[in-house]
Amino acid sequence: MVAPPRRSATLALFAGWLLAQSIASAAKPVAEPVRVVSMNPSLTRMLLALDARSVLVGVDEFSAQTVPSVADLPRVGGLFNPSLEAVVALRPDLVVVVPSVAQRDFRDRLRELDIEVLELANITLDEVLASIRELGARVDRRQAARDRIQQIRRTWDEIAGLAAARPRRTAVLVLQREPLYVAGGGSFLDEMLRAAGLENVAARFPDPYPRVGIEWLIDTAPEVIVDSAQDPVGAAEYWSRWPSIPAVASSQVFAVPAGNVTLPGPDLDRALRTLFEAVSGADSVAVGERNDAP
Repeated sequence: MVAPPRRSATLALFAGWLLAQSIASAAKPVAEPVRVVSMNPSLTRMLLALDARSVLVGVDEFSAQTVPSVADLPRVGGLFNPSLEAVVALRPDLVVVVPSVAQRDFRDRLRELDIEVLELANITLDEVLASIRELGARVDRRQAARDRIQQIRRTWDEIAGLAAARPRRTAVLVLQREPLYVAGGGSFLDEMLRAAGLENVAARFPDPYPRVGIEWLIDTAPEVIVDSAQDPVGAAEYWSRWPSIPAVASSQVFAVPAGNVTLPGPDLDRALRTLFEAVSGADSVAVGERNDAP
């Protein structure tokens, strides 16, 4: 039985529409998992905190050495010796870096190869939080990023409130001893000291991580020394050589773990709590009694 002409035309149009949809679907690129290479341990830790371990296909040397959960990933060099060849071989969709003169040429060469590079600053608290937000958006972990940022801000508000009820003291945060580097003005560490109820004596320096001399430190006479230097000589033993510094004279030298306090990563809530507990005496002992490595 032959179909009526109108029905045949309708069927033909419908068949044509199905064929067009099939062709269109075949033409659409299949979404593949994002392949990310991280060139900085702070950014690596952010991705892990956002439950985005699955997108990482390569990391920098320091990330591999200090973050056990990515130690098995391919290594693509470090801050001063990034390997362009190693990164390209991993076929990344995105390479995440922090702005750095040392990696400027590396960044430009990646872009010349049409590999997307995302630069995320991490000097100030707002920059660190913005980096968490941006990474969350790029790897489809927006809610996780929002939750992490909210927790950090809640903890900072809580600690700042507790610190406000205590006398404010002058302090210095030592990052490295020889040569002597400290946390300067404009850094998230400067903001952390203030939130913990301390006045950073190095805030006058525009450099966020200035190199200073021991004479400057003696003259500045901080009431508190927070030492995050990774050195076999304990903080108490090292600083006891300068008993004229008020912090030493009054047993207010405190060692804090660098990885837990000074890294601009996703755990700035824990970092501030660790710092506050240390300088408040919860986890500290008199400088003359302390002999552990920071």
